[in-house]
Amino acid sequence: MFYALRKYKAYVHGDIGCYTLSYMKPLEGLHSCICMGASIGMAHGMSKALKEKGKGKVVGVIGDSTFLHSGITPLLDMAYNHSDALIVILDNSTTAMTGMQEHPGTGYTLKGEETTKVNLKVLVSALGIDNIKIIDPLDLQETRSAIKEELAKDGPSVIIAQRPCALFKRANIKSKPALKVDPDKCEGCKMCLGLNCPPISWKKGITKEGSKRKGISFIDGSICNGCGLCQQVCKFGAIS
Repeated sequence: MFYALRKYKAYVHGDIGCYTLSYMKPLEGLHSCICMGASIGMAHGMSKALKEKGKGKVVGVIGDSTFLHSGITPLLDMAYNHSDALIVILDNSTTAMTGMQEHPGTGYTLKGEETTKVNLKVLVSALGIDNIKIIDPLDLQETRSAIKEELAKDGPSVIIAQRPCALFKRANIKSKPALKVDPDKCEGCKMCLGLNCPPISWKKGITKEGSKRKGISFIDGSICNGCGLCQQVCKFGAIS
């Protein structure tokens, strides 16, 4: 998501969760982070302060758990006050950063008992938001298209990026075969490194004859789950 957001050079207000870490290199995807729920309020305030200059440039990013904890009220304010900003709800089906705790959007209580599950799209719509789009953040083209489309609209927009946390056991995510980099095709452009994916690293290049060459990307197969994002950004077909 943050890799895709960088392309649009928007002001991105972050919140409290795993995604807070995206402020660091290489993503450097956040411009502010204060407290739980502040992302939406900050985006709303900046939209009002910048007025026409802020159209298509203001984004707030918040997780599903944090949104249900303290993001509903500021989103209601955005709808009520006709804010021109995009809010991205990162729905990974759990409270991942602090230990996979349950929340009203998981369908389970803290005791593990089944309970009512909040439908985020229905909730967002009930708050008065008309522009709502649900995407899979692992589909880079879909993600970029959704961001571009929603940023161009008047009024508040919400993108719900749904994909269970890769470490969430109950989601029963089945990893695909680990990907590999073909050293003969890799041009050393480092586009894949920009994803900040843990299995991808950089290796200094040496040919079979022992002479130096531009370095290449390397994927650690022991931790790669085959999500395919790196394949989508590689322009040379070097990852398979």
